[in-house]
Amino acid sequence: MMDVRRAGERYRGGDPAAGIESLHAFSFGPHYDPDNLRFGAVIACNEERLAPGAGFDEHPHSHTEIVTWVVEGELTHRDSTGHASVVRPGDVQRLSAAGGVRHTERNDGDTPLTFVQMWLAPLEPGGDPAYEVVHGIADSTPYAVPEAAAMLHVRRLTPGERTAVPDAPFVYAHVVRGEVLLDDSLLSPGDAVRITNAKDLEAVARNGAEAELLLWEMA
Repeated sequence: MMDVRRAGERYRGGDPAAGIESLHAFSFGPHYDPDNLRFGAVIACNEERLAPGAGFDEHPHSHTEIVTWVVEGELTHRDSTGHASVVRPGDVQRLSAAGGVRHTERNDGDTPLTFVQMWLAPLEPGGDPAYEVVHGIADSTPYAVPEAAAMLHVRRLTPGERTAVPDAPFVYAHVVRGEVLLDDSLLSPGDAVRITNAKDLEAVARNGAEAELLLWEMA
């Protein structure tokens, strides 16, 4: 079964006056929707846009696997376990909040920052926080999040190029850029598809432009 969710249907949040624009795919903060709490392990998929100098001050997380994909600009991350890094397009960042951690996220650059942040529920609560950045992850190289029984596939498609959608009980697909035809649904940037019992599906870049697609494969 495929459930297409369009970019225009996302909940709008953030603080525009402070240079923060947030678009939420799932129930989030004041936008509570009991019918849209999670899909598989995914409990949040937020598109964040930060103006130069804007950011999120130190705040806590726990029992969450937080995976970040930068679309443009540079994201500065610092957390209470001492990690500090700059995340750029093509990097995968993961913060395993485990029993509890605090962090800040800022745009310390002089150009706008856009990133997609995805939160996953772990199989077991607790544990020690952990942090990782994979710089310049190669196309089609899966990134495993075993704590949530999930695998992230990043696909960058040239015009007309096809890619298989993983066969899995749950697949969450998010279009970062370009247009993608998935089964018979044409998807634009910010669109997402929630697929239950995915089997023998493929996606293809359309309309003469390169596309970027994030695919979560979940048990």
